[in-house]
Amino acid sequence: MPNIGSVLDTIEVELQQAISTRDKSLTEVEFILAQANRDGRSNLTRDEDDRVTSLFAVRDKKDEEIRGIENKLKIAERVKSEERANEERTKETHDTGARKPGYDRQARVVSEERTYHPESDPKGAVFLRDVAKQFLNRDPQADLRLSRHMQEERVERGQYLQRAAGDANTGAFTGLVVPQYLTDMYAPAVAALRPFADICNKHTLPSDGMTVNISRITTSTSVALQASELSAVSATSIDDTLLTESVQTAAGQQTMSRQAIDRGTGIEEIIMGDLQRRWATTLDSTLLNQATTGLTNVATATTWADGTPTGPELYPKILGSAAGVEAALLAQGIPSHVIMHSRRWYWLSSQLTSQWPMISQPGYGDQSMGSNAAVGYNQGIRGRLPNGLGVVVDNNIATTLGAGTEDEIYVVPADECHLWEDPNAPQFIRAEQPQAQNLGVVLVLYGYFAYSFRRYANGMGKISGTGLIAPTF
Repeated sequence: MPNIGSVLDTIEVELQQAISTRDKSLTEVEFILAQANRDGRSNLTRDEDDRVTSLFAVRDKKDEEIRGIENKLKIAERVKSEERANEERTKETHDTGARKPGYDRQARVVSEERTYHPESDPKGAVFLRDVAKQFLNRDPQADLRLSRHMQEERVERGQYLQRAAGDANTGAFTGLVVPQYLTDMYAPAVAALRPFADICNKHTLPSDGMTVNISRITTSTSVALQASELSAVSATSIDDTLLTESVQTAAGQQTMSRQAIDRGTGIEEIIMGDLQRRWATTLDSTLLNQATTGLTNVATATTWADGTPTGPELYPKILGSAAGVEAALLAQGIPSHVIMHSRRWYWLSSQLTSQWPMISQPGYGDQSMGSNAAVGYNQGIRGRLPNGLGVVVDNNIATTLGAGTEDEIYVVPADECHLWEDPNAPQFIRAEQPQAQNLGVVLVLYGYFAYSFRRYANGMGKISGTGLIAPTF
């Protein structure tokens, strides 16, 4: 006889299937109406009318079923609650004075494995296959595993489930939370595609709303010397201006064929990894290049016009930009990182100088122009310049600027580069079937984020100009 836990899982799967069927009927009605609009028809055909009528009948039937299933679920949850209370009562113990059994004769309870975990599904292939099979075939085993996974997520990250379930146009298990270990594995490992984002000042994305609001003090208080005893002291009312940054959605999709779902080997692993890489790339590129709010458009430019650029000529420009950032922020933020394209880093590493610096720097020999940390792309700080600024190499920096072959170098205080993301589980995945006639299932990966480099005017710096044309080696 099944226990109440498995009964609950079965009822939840039944509920999700009923909701899915109901939502699919409405989606098909929307598709029929959209098709009529595209064809320029004011009325539906007789077949379309009949199909719409039958779909609404399915909708009504499923609504009634959902009410019944939800009632069953409430009863099952009540039974489980009472069973739990009984179990707690049975755990009550009274000291009888009897000797306790030895260590090797005691029963022990260990924690149960997650449905999807690194040992059983190291690269997300089983998870992604279950998403596709549950959507396409209504596979009962896939249903059960996904239902168990989502129950585990409700316990650990319930707030994300509310956000993921908000899209009424998706199929069953709308907006499945991607298992955390997959996000942890792909984001750092392939976060070669988000080096700048990884050094930003991280914040937790608010649980709701489509904007992040930041208060900026635009009029500060004042302090001045008192002219004489009992004379009026300086008084200025503090005032602020609201800075609003948008919560944005990065999303990507991939169509899987029915043949790949049923007979493919390793397809899911490839798709999951590639979607994660594209997501990371889009996030990082947005932070750098987005119109108006991206770093390239916020940073204060230091122009370097030079027909025969050299490394020793570039270094003072970087220091000039850092000086401007520090003058603007003072103690609110210290220039900490230089962000540059990998080609610029290799070019800078190739430069030689016979001149020694006038002022030595801690940790550097007098004849060096910085240090190379000897690490790969996105494996930490790539190197340090003589003044201690850490170099981050990021190939999302554009190389078609200015005359067409220029890149840019950014000087930033990492503490003032603000990035809001969902912690632990920043991404969701859903399945749709707009290509049913082609035996295709569309998998959509999406996540939310917000960012801001605009708290202080002139708080970011950049070097641009003809001195940064494509380097020659």
